[in-house]
Amino acid sequence: MHHGGRPTPALLRLRRTVVGLVIVALLVALFCGIQLSRSVPPLDVANVLPAHLVASGNPPGLPLPAQGSADVEVEGLGQIGALRANEALPLASVTKLMTALVVLKDHPLSPGQQGPAITVTPADAAAYSADLAQQDSVAAVAAGESLTELQALEALLVPSADNVAVILADWDAGSVPAFVSKMNSEAQQLGLSTTHYADPAGLDPQSAGSAADMVRLATYVMAQPVLREIVAMPQVTLPVAGTVYNYDYALGHDGIIGIKTGSTPQAGGNFVFAAQRTVDGRNLTVLGAVLNQGGQQPLTSALDEAERLSVAAFSSVSQVTVLPKGTKVLTLDAPWGKQAVAVTTQAVSTLGIPGEAASDRVDLSPGISHLPSAKTGEQLGTVLVSFPGGTAKVPVVASGSVPPASASYRLGRI
Repeated sequence: MHHGGRPTPALLRLRRTVVGLVIVALLVALFCGIQLSRSVPPLDVANVLPAHLVASGNPPGLPLPAQGSADVEVEGLGQIGALRANEALPLASVTKLMTALVVLKDHPLSPGQQGPAITVTPADAAAYSADLAQQDSVAAVAAGESLTELQALEALLVPSADNVAVILADWDAGSVPAFVSKMNSEAQQLGLSTTHYADPAGLDPQSAGSAADMVRLATYVMAQPVLREIVAMPQVTLPVAGTVYNYDYALGHDGIIGIKTGSTPQAGGNFVFAAQRTVDGRNLTVLGAVLNQGGQQPLTSALDEAERLSVAAFSSVSQVTVLPKGTKVLTLDAPWGKQAVAVTTQAVSTLGIPGEAASDRVDLSPGISHLPSAKTGEQLGTVLVSFPGGTAKVPVVASGSVPPASASYRLGRI
């Protein structure tokens, strides 16, 4: 029997093996602890919603004129059709819309007010006789006659009196050139980029502008309650001229409530118009401009074209879906191989124009960039949709779940 002394080789080997196993076990435990305690990469959240959306339905086909230019929009909803809308053309008496705006800006009136008196001079009376001899559009005046500002504006816009345009220009600015300078300054301020005025009446073909500019101008005219009332008048009674009539015989047809006609040999027939109608319980206004129409009676052509466009414009407005319910907005990708998507919880529908453009912005909920997992139904953000008729916010939720990283992934990653 052996007592004491050196361990046998077998015992030494056993000891070394046990120590090695313990070390390996400790290292494995340490590795597992480190791997399991390491933070997991967040989900990769990607926005897959296009930045631009299109309202459902086929874009309307308006019966645009065969010649000249045109622009039509539904107020608050946007443009609905156009033909060479940015081409500058002679405006004829449509020029008087700017004349009226400048006068009203310098001498404001509220509905029911008459405004200051304007005395007709002998020169004004002589100019009327000369204009009448040239078969211009005029309203009879007499030296010493007193017109209120409101009556002068009525004479300007209802019977389209060229002579009263000059009377107003002299009264407002002291001279026609000074007034025309004001007209062009106002055109710049209102963003009428293709419009230039050479006179207050529109007899000069150098007074020119585009259909798009005239629609823009119409919005400012119709925003003035006094002018809105005047352009809707089929007739008006003046001190010397008596009862005079509006050249806009489309008034009252197909919802048309104004605004201004114009016609000269150079300009052809022009009509800037507004029409109102209720569609799906909402009161809508169509604004349009038809310029440079021809035919045997150019002005009649312009009025007829405007009526057709007005009817078609209202018919083109309907309930549209800008963003369908269930639209995929986000993708959620986990490094451990799990995926899900996030979708809209409701549709964005509105009264609008089929095919019109809308834009969107996706706002992620706080902390999404560090999201370790996702649950079905969890709100991950919102979509802000901007369309011509307004804006809407829609929640975005996960349509499926992405479970937390598994232990096998945590242990196996490098």
